[in-house]
Amino acid sequence: MTDQPVVSLRGAEVVVGGRMVWRDVDLEIAPGEFAAILGPNGVGKSTLLKALLGLITPTAGEIRVLGRPPGAAAHEIGYLPQRRSFDPSLRVRGVDIVRLGLDGDRWGVPLPWPTATRRALHHRIDELVDLVGATEYARRPIGECSGGEQQRLLIAQALARRPSLLLLDEPLDSLDLPSQAGVAGLIDRICREQGVTVLIVAHDVNPILGFLDLVVYLAGGRAASGDPRDVITTETLSRLYGTPIEVLQTSDGRLVVVGQPEAATYHPDLHQGHGHGPH
Repeated sequence: MTDQPVVSLRGAEVVVGGRMVWRDVDLEIAPGEFAAILGPNGVGKSTLLKALLGLITPTAGEIRVLGRPPGAAAHEIGYLPQRRSFDPSLRVRGVDIVRLGLDGDRWGVPLPWPTATRRALHHRIDELVDLVGATEYARRPIGECSGGEQQRLLIAQALARRPSLLLLDEPLDSLDLPSQAGVAGLIDRICREQGVTVLIVAHDVNPILGFLDLVVYLAGGRAASGDPRDVITTETLSRLYGTPIEVLQTSDGRLVVVGQPEAATYHPDLHQGHGHGPH
């Protein structure tokens, strides 16, 4: 651990296909923090992760990851892209999915692994499976595992090489509420106990709200970052959207955003006040 930020953006701007996605983004994530990228669909949440990975080059400002330009520290980053579904008939086991995080770049090339190396690989896989609480089902075919079980195994895969930074793109999407709570708690435990800095893209902040140290909320091509309770407010979101927005808190502590501008990139269920959290 050092005092140097794990992620730092200063006046960052990204243009994709001639369209400005966001601009003037300032963000600083310290070592060991659990942070989230929030906002409606189409505002560039996943684009921000890709910029941190060095897959998209900023058109203005500066981005630093682990003290280096994006892409220079790729071996120290664990990345879980947007959820992919596994065919129920797929016979690849959960432990094989986890192992891809260790030697997936070598699959297809037969290598005569020394006995000690094979033993170390098996030990690391068992360690990862235990870390995410997947021991009971890790040797089942991945297609027979539930959505929450699959997600735990994919998180184990992303942690395989002991990253300093874990980037998760909508890991709770399409999971039922108990699975969301379980996976959110797992991510927080990894962050706190393993000292891994976590940046997660989320549609709904509520399952992770109690765990977060920091949020960056994207809307209208701009961003606000800080403590969740300071950012997800009527005043801040109204400024970002450029139109009146109301943030309500339910009796059980959930946040509801009301009044987002109607556009194809926004979720209609939020505009109708159905009680979902900010996307």
